[in-house]
Amino acid sequence: MQHDLSHAALEIREGRESASNLMELSIAAAQSPLCAHVFSQTFFDSARWAAAETPKAAPLAGLAISIKDLFDTEGSRSAASSVLLKDAPLAAANATAVERLRKAGAAIIGRTHMVEFAFSGVGVNPHFGTPAALDARHPANPQLAPTQPARVPGGSSSGAAVSIASGAAWAALGSDTGGSIRIPAALNGLVGFKSTARLVPLTGTVPLSPTLDTACAITRSVRDAVLIHEILAERKVPADDRPLSQWRLAVPRQIFFEQIEPAVKTAFEHSISQLQAAGTAIEWIDLPELEELDAVNAIGGFSPTESYAWHRRYLNNPEQAALYDPRVRSRIERGAQMSAADYLDLLAARKAWIAKMEAAIAPFDALLSPTTPICAPTIASVAPANGANPEADARHDAEFVRVNTLLLRNTSVVNMLDGCALSLPCHQAHELPMGLMIWHAALHDDAVLQISAAIEATLQAVN
Repeated sequence: MQHDLSHAALEIREGRESASNLMELSIAAAQSPLCAHVFSQTFFDSARWAAAETPKAAPLAGLAISIKDLFDTEGSRSAASSVLLKDAPLAAANATAVERLRKAGAAIIGRTHMVEFAFSGVGVNPHFGTPAALDARHPANPQLAPTQPARVPGGSSSGAAVSIASGAAWAALGSDTGGSIRIPAALNGLVGFKSTARLVPLTGTVPLSPTLDTACAITRSVRDAVLIHEILAERKVPADDRPLSQWRLAVPRQIFFEQIEPAVKTAFEHSISQLQAAGTAIEWIDLPELEELDAVNAIGGFSPTESYAWHRRYLNNPEQAALYDPRVRSRIERGAQMSAADYLDLLAARKAWIAKMEAAIAPFDALLSPTTPICAPTIASVAPANGANPEADARHDAEFVRVNTLLLRNTSVVNMLDGCALSLPCHQAHELPMGLMIWHAALHDDAVLQISAAIEATLQAVN
């Protein structure tokens, strides 16, 4: 599958391709070694039926769409890739986001594995295995190629990204609480758009942090990101064909480049130079407000506290608590330490910080940053503990903490800002996948999408 969802849907509408034929290709990809550990459940029979029966004029035209394992799909179980919820009741109805995709003509091919309860940016899952990252432009099987060690797919929407990169799905519904859409998009050479959180209802989802959770998607192109966002948010993104020279863009110096790998720094700066050579005005700026974020989160952060409120019913039972991935459990249990007063202080501190940030970035149409400061590390380097070698387990745990912290650092800024952001591939064919993040504050979604489309076109024209 070399083209995107929008192109495929157009071919179906014009009678040059059939949804049923494309579905068979998606199912074949879903059953291939590329999709090892990607799907928690597959719905091939119903997907075939949807592909055959969906009207050609439907926006998604019966094409294969995957669903992250925390969204309810009627008649299936939302286990959030945990063994704890393996016997949870079957969903009586679709999550709002899933229902909107179905009404738009999506053929749901399956539910994708994820980091347990969405609490990590690395993508590792000790219960069901970890899908290996793929570059969507040049898919290869790193699990079978001895010269290419398998690399983490990013999380928490790990299976979602690989379902697209492998060709099993044309778009993937996921969630983004601290970067869980943009990180796996960046590490798999895909597009990930995190909308302003309030634009898409979270009804029918397993929560991580209701304050920060965002229902959104990974796609192959910005054009597809616009299409899926319009469906999920039930709103139209206006067309804007202004050249990049008419937008004002900025690159903040603080935070985003700390501990950055040389390859990522080079790829990002090369992309910026290409945009400037095409006439784009890009200003490097100081944004000291970013350095205040650590103090805001010093109280404890939203994700541990809000997730603990949901998980304490299980964690208070020793037998159930033992079923958690220890790395996930330890992060959730930190939330038990926050008092109600601390939580109210956190809400107030975030509100004040958002006001400062919005004022500081108001002169710009969008900001540009590396999506992540590092490329995908090998799965082996962050492998979950197995008890066979305590020294290796301790080394892997320490590396996991380092990698997770770095992968989440840049993207989580936008979640705390209550903003919107899109990750766009910015690597060359011979490089590991890397992402360029285009972002701004809340409800700047249209500008972020419009600017991202122009940047995508510019970079594709010169590469």
